[in-house]
Amino acid sequence: FKDFVDEDNDGTDEDDGESEGDEGESEDDESGDGEIRVMRVKLKVMNLVTVKVKDRKLIRWLKMEVLDNEMLLEQLTLMLISHAKPSPVMANKFNSGDSRTRSSVSIFIVAGLCCFFYLLGAWQRSGFGKGDSIALEMTKSGAECNILPNLNFETHHGGQAGIIDDSDSKATEYKPCHPQYTDYTPCQDQKRAMTFPRENMIYRERHCPPEGEKLHCLIPAPEGYVTPFPWPKSRDYVPYANAPYKSLTVEKAIQNWIQYEGNVFRFPGGGTQFPQGADKYIDQLASVIPIANGTVRTALDTGCGVASWGAYLWKKNVIAMSFAPRDSHEAQVQFALERGVPAVIGVFGTVKLPYPSRAFDMAHCSRCLIPWGVNDGLYMKEVDRVLRPGGYWVLSGPPINWKTNYKAWQRPMEELQEEQRKIEEVAKLLCWEKKSEKGEIAVWQKKMDTDSCRASQENAGATFCSSKDIDDVWYKKMEQCITPYNKADSDEVSSGNLKPFPERLYAVPPRIASGSVSGVSVEAYLEDNKQWKKHVNAYRKINKIIDSGRYRNIMDMNAGLGGFAAALQSPKLWVMNVVPTIANKNTLGVIYERGLIGIYHDWCEAFSTYPRTYDLIHANGVFSLYKDKCNFEDILLEMDRILRPEGAVIFRDEVDVLVKVKKMIGGMKWDSKMMDHEDGPLVPEKILVAVKQYWVGNSTSAQ
Repeated sequence: FKDFVDEDNDGTDEDDGESEGDEGESEDDESGDGEIRVMRVKLKVMNLVTVKVKDRKLIRWLKMEVLDNEMLLEQLTLMLISHAKPSPVMANKFNSGDSRTRSSVSIFIVAGLCCFFYLLGAWQRSGFGKGDSIALEMTKSGAECNILPNLNFETHHGGQAGIIDDSDSKATEYKPCHPQYTDYTPCQDQKRAMTFPRENMIYRERHCPPEGEKLHCLIPAPEGYVTPFPWPKSRDYVPYANAPYKSLTVEKAIQNWIQYEGNVFRFPGGGTQFPQGADKYIDQLASVIPIANGTVRTALDTGCGVASWGAYLWKKNVIAMSFAPRDSHEAQVQFALERGVPAVIGVFGTVKLPYPSRAFDMAHCSRCLIPWGVNDGLYMKEVDRVLRPGGYWVLSGPPINWKTNYKAWQRPMEELQEEQRKIEEVAKLLCWEKKSEKGEIAVWQKKMDTDSCRASQENAGATFCSSKDIDDVWYKKMEQCITPYNKADSDEVSSGNLKPFPERLYAVPPRIASGSVSGVSVEAYLEDNKQWKKHVNAYRKINKIIDSGRYRNIMDMNAGLGGFAAALQSPKLWVMNVVPTIANKNTLGVIYERGLIGIYHDWCEAFSTYPRTYDLIHANGVFSLYKDKCNFEDILLEMDRILRPEGAVIFRDEVDVLVKVKKMIGGMKWDSKMMDHEDGPLVPEKILVAVKQYWVGNSTSAQ
């Protein structure tokens, strides 16, 4: 604009020079020259718009909003004239009072710029600019800028989410497996199990397929599969199509485990030892064990059945880790997970349980058929390892109160008497104090005074484990020894010294306070909590229904200190915190001290669960951790196996890793979208969110 005005001034100087000596020129002439000059500049402005401006939409808008607005055009033109080199005639008008003229010019410039940028903003909001109509719609709707409209997190049972295909190269397409693999559990496969010895339940332990026998296909859902009911309805009802096995309804009919009603299974809350319901049974335990005040938070249910004990403990704010083998009681763990109760496939065999030492406030066996007294109490010693000082062990059913019940149990009196004698003997050696025996329920408490216990154990000739790392348990054999603790260890992690839940969730865990976790200070722990609160808030903006109850069973594949689970804590959900066996720091003990649950696992192998048992999976740094350790394909196919149709996944990792992952999941019937880190695009860590499409076993394509 200035160049055009200066050019006009140059021409005006020559005209004005001819009449410079004519001092008798009237004011009207001067005014007329000024008006002519204004019109010239108007023409220059209009020519500039049509010649210099390339954006046709901007030309149309300028003509409509500016050039047709006489008042606005007049202001802009006068501003440009006053800013350019003045002609002699115009100088005569503006030279009176130099300082006042400069002030006026400055005001005109500022006012003009304000008008210009105000109109520019109006133009952007008008929708004429490229992409601005989208921004306007987002503004009107009040939506967050990082919401992903392409991904549909809601369940549709049979609907197809919109497909996003922005990959540069075609991904390998993974085909559906045969429908016979609908409930395939790779490391607890029934056919493979039968090739192993039966003694000590070896054949029920984990036996994963070698590389050549792995399935490289997608496990299908059964025909008619639907999303489970939300909690707490899911505690009592499971859709029949999701686990179509009726054998337990017949075998456990009189024990009120499960009933088949129309197209659903109903769970009355009964069990072998509590046919009248788990609530009354838990009330009996609460008369001895402080369940209600938050002192007891984490529990281990061995031989859990359909996990009704854990299901009804939930309203007491106690979270139970339940396990049972995949055996003739078809799908008992699958039923537990369909109900929304934490559970894994597991067994007391020859291998240590995949949990850290001093993890649980309470352990429980309700007619679990585990031979506690055999092998010099080997299994009781393993319970002792995972039980905190001050924790409780509950045994209900045989052989407790054998004098009264031996006929009903149809077992010889002498056999039951000897079984209970051995249990009492091992409990005494372990320094467990019997707190109660009433009816068929006995309760022991692990003593906290380790000094006196150690002395009595040494006098009894007990053997103590010599392992330097008592939490190194993955595929390690159980040992005929007592796990030792020094007084400091016992004091710091005893149930009595931990804060009650929920204060326990964000209190500094004893393992952190004592420096037991190398490289993790109190300050680092607090900062980790702060970071995960920020991360989870970002997830809530991405997925609005994350706290709605839509996701009940959640898994964190690389849990660290448990910050993700703590930030999500809600009675509507629970998180299985997995600490990889190759993780840099063993933090699972810290997770349990926070009142959360978890398990050790190696993601190069299949997880100990049924297909379609998790609603949401969080994978933070998992693929960077396993880079060069095993195939990404194996990990992703396992994630697909355990994820429910229309379940969601949140990956957080380095951008180069996620680009590779995104390409692979493009062939897995998943919809996905890459996002920047919540701190901005310059952070190399990115977020990849995905939703698994709904499809079933007889589908030829996603439905």
